[in-house]
Amino acid sequence: MSLWEIIILAVVLGIDAASVALAIGACGCSFKQGCRLSLSFGSFQFIMPIIGWFLGKNVVSLIQKFDHWVAFSLLLIIGAKMLYEAFKHDDEDAPKCDRTTGWNLFALSIATSIDALGAGLIMGIKNVGFLYPSSVIGVTAAVMTFVGVKLGNVLSSVVGKRMEAVGGIVLIGLGIKMLLTA
Repeated sequence: MSLWEIIILAVVLGIDAASVALAIGACGCSFKQGCRLSLSFGSFQFIMPIIGWFLGKNVVSLIQKFDHWVAFSLLLIIGAKMLYEAFKHDDEDAPKCDRTTGWNLFALSIATSIDALGAGLIMGIKNVGFLYPSSVIGVTAAVMTFVGVKLGNVLSSVVGKRMEAVGGIVLIGLGIKMLLTA
């Protein structure tokens, strides 16, 4: 793969991560949370092509049968939860949900990196090296995620709390897109 092909692939794979980061940033994210989200998304985008490369040709048909359902389900659940939280009455004393920790972070990291697993499978089938492309994909996703979080923060300050509802709709829309384009 040429450098330009790798960069284009990395940007295309990073779009989902940036979109999810935009939705999360719209709910309000600190610098630390943005860094944590970027690190997680970038790490998963780095690791998934490597896993895909090693899985190779023998299991492509098994993974392709359900990968879009996994991504759809994760994004639907988290998006629906965001919608619910956007419209429920806030209790000032209740702790706010942090989507940059725990199972939320893990599920979002998996959901946004399933395409990278597919890219790794293709690299394995075509017998292309994986370390350099995976590194570029991971770094690109991390940067795009951080930019998405910051842009979401700006939108949130302009639009207000209902931006969380928009974020939930975006996540559900991304899940539906993944399901329909599979």
